[in-house]
Amino acid sequence: MKALIISENNQIEIVEKQKPHPNSNQVLIKIQAVALNHRDQFIREGKYPGIQVGTILGSDACGIVVEAGPDVDPSWHQKEVLINPNVDWGDNSKVQSSKYHILGTPSDGVFCEYMVIEPNKIIEKPAHLSFEAGAALPLGGMTAFRALFHHGNCQKNENVLISGVGGGVAQFAFQFALATGANVFVTSSDELKRTKSIELGAKEAFNYRDENWVKVAKEKSGGFDLVIDSAAGDGINDLIKLMKPAGRIVFYGATQGKPKNLDVHRMFWNQVTLQGSTMANDDEFKAMITFVKKNRIEPIIDSIRPFEEIADAFDKMKEGKQFGKLVAKL
Repeated sequence: MKALIISENNQIEIVEKQKPHPNSNQVLIKIQAVALNHRDQFIREGKYPGIQVGTILGSDACGIVVEAGPDVDPSWHQKEVLINPNVDWGDNSKVQSSKYHILGTPSDGVFCEYMVIEPNKIIEKPAHLSFEAGAALPLGGMTAFRALFHHGNCQKNENVLISGVGGGVAQFAFQFALATGANVFVTSSDELKRTKSIELGAKEAFNYRDENWVKVAKEKSGGFDLVIDSAAGDGINDLIKLMKPAGRIVFYGATQGKPKNLDVHRMFWNQVTLQGSTMANDDEFKAMITFVKKNRIEPIIDSIRPFEEIADAFDKMKEGKQFGKLVAKL
């Protein structure tokens, strides 16, 4: 079977691997489509812990169960499924265990024609989604769901700001907040992404590179109850200025690194919460899929290409020009 691996010197290449066979309590899935996350490109650049040469990359996939072991419920056969990329979250729903990781590093991932997995790590694909849309959903969707609802407690009619809306998690947070009935605002330095966000339902879209964007955002919104952020860095202080009293800032990444200073005085006086978040537990993964089904949410897809051209998707992700998920079809 074809599989995309990380090879020497952080190169990626499609190689031939032996088709796996399920053991007694596993299913064999024929992968139909896969989708990239930023972590895949970070692994390619050698910026991720635990990288091992020869590992099959990828966390997001959708496929069909084509074989089930003798101890597996036979009703799984031929079902169209999404794969939960969590490995070893642990027993504490509030935080992951020390063994926790995501498929694709250090464990083999989903960028391959076939894979075996336990049935408690698959879930039926929502019927309204194509294989390509289903593949776009798992990792970004569950990360956004936990940040927005578990930590952010997003509510109808609240003012919510999603920063860096071009990213996959940010786009799911944007869509989920809209479905909840929140007043959703976004930031992006890309004019096209800001325009598309307005078309999809954003109240306003701000260019965070503009010198006066914080003032404009405060005037347009009246302040925010909740911010979902992935950048951190010194921009955190701009977000703190924008919060309503008792506002919540939830960040699931730190692409801009650590802030040189943190406006703790404004935080404690306005009782602002700054909360970290990462991925989601298995129950939240299931709850996210239920939410998507109920609200008939369609993941935003930037482009779809053949699996043989998946390296082009990595290159596009590196450029940061995509709006929506980058998908490859097997």
